[in-house]
Amino acid sequence: MIVVSACLAGKKCRYDGSAKPDDEVLRLVRDGKAVCACPEAMSGLRIPRPPAEIRGGDGFSVLRGEADVYNKEGKCVTQEFLNGARRFLACVQQNGAREVWLKAKSPSCGVEKIYDGTFKGMLRDGCGVTCALLIKHGIKVVEIH
Repeated sequence: MIVVSACLAGKKCRYDGSAKPDDEVLRLVRDGKAVCACPEAMSGLRIPRPPAEIRGGDGFSVLRGEADVYNKEGKCVTQEFLNGARRFLACVQQNGAREVWLKAKSPSCGVEKIYDGTFKGMLRDGCGVTCALLIKHGIKVVEIH
């Protein structure tokens, strides 16, 4: 079983209320080989919501308490992102998944690059909060663009 970011499975849970469906993810879910979940929705954040970015590091920095997640309105939403990451990890573990497919560039799910915290569309190396927690627990992550 694979767990996939819900937005990749066509669920309208992204910050702007949209989805980013991926044909392969849709097929896996349809065939019962994958389940979908969204850490940001699992955290209780509303849909739609202001976009959020990590300031001062990446997901690993957030886990260590060295960086925070802020939304575009300037509100710190670090705790929500941590709560969502923990709930997502619990879903992965409950489903016995050893692999997770995550949405690129997200402050939760980004694997290789995330937005830099300035809300200017600039990317930097690093992963999101949920991705970092999954890696820390030995879960294989795959980035889907």
